[in-house]
Amino acid sequence: MDLDQLHTFLEIVRLKSFSKAAQTCYRTQPAISAQVRQLEQEMNTALFERLGTRIALTTAGKIFAEYAEQILDLRRRAQDSINELARTPRGELVIAANEATCIYVLPRVFSEFKKEFPAVQLLVDRSYGSRVVQAVVDNLADFGITQLPVQEKRLQVAKIHSDEIKLLAPADHRIAARAQVLPRDLVGMPLLLPKSGTTRARLNHWMETIEDSIQISMELDSTEMIKRFVMAGLGLSFLAGSHCQEEISAGKLAAISLGPEPMIRHLGLIYRKDKALSKAALGFIQVTLAHAGEEQSAGAGVGTNGPRYSQNVDHLRVGR
Repeated sequence: MDLDQLHTFLEIVRLKSFSKAAQTCYRTQPAISAQVRQLEQEMNTALFERLGTRIALTTAGKIFAEYAEQILDLRRRAQDSINELARTPRGELVIAANEATCIYVLPRVFSEFKKEFPAVQLLVDRSYGSRVVQAVVDNLADFGITQLPVQEKRLQVAKIHSDEIKLLAPADHRIAARAQVLPRDLVGMPLLLPKSGTTRARLNHWMETIEDSIQISMELDSTEMIKRFVMAGLGLSFLAGSHCQEEISAGKLAAISLGPEPMIRHLGLIYRKDKALSKAALGFIQVTLAHAGEEQSAGAGVGTNGPRYSQNVDHLRVGR
């Protein structure tokens, strides 16, 4: 049984004629008759009574006509919903990112996206580092925001934001007046380091020449704890400039560049290359490229301008 057979059957019911139904369905009368025979064989009962030149529905035919109407109506409603989805996307997008990125880089992205796609729900999966990448690879998240580089070949990567990792100190600390610090300047000073991740790996490499002399006071996995503990005088730490602008402006913290070269970090938007993108997903890419880090880019040390995306979004696969 297919939808075309149901349409033909109902046309015969409506017009009370095989020949007239053949005309409206643009088929020959033998073809129409064959479709009805196939339906009757499948239902194992007669659907029409032939009364000379007239036809009438059997009791089974009357019951089947009601269900055929419902089936075709459901099909029309399904098509209408899909057409409406193209005009007003619905559903949800899952974004994997760490908490600090959501707080300091993505607020404007989320705000602008909701203006354009109010019926699409954004779900944030709080993940870190490699877990962000794995969530996207495993299709548990539609998009991930993570520090670059990302080597996974199955993922498309769009650079969306850059800023500088700086030494964080209380505003009244003796090192706060410096424009730049070298690893040797931190010997003997208590340090609060991130537990893991790309930034920790880069800091380990930066401090390699003094690794036997560094004093790790605590290892933390929260940006807010790091800032609070530094302000409390528990040690010096390292954070992206975009994460501490408010405290620096308020005179509570000082941020000093690392030397001999600044340590720049780049954030990327990642998603699977083989995944067809809905209108909402394509919109999220465009909004993210336009607005990621806008709140913090002024004064954060490094802006978000410059080449950021290796693929023209007009050419992405769009799916429903």
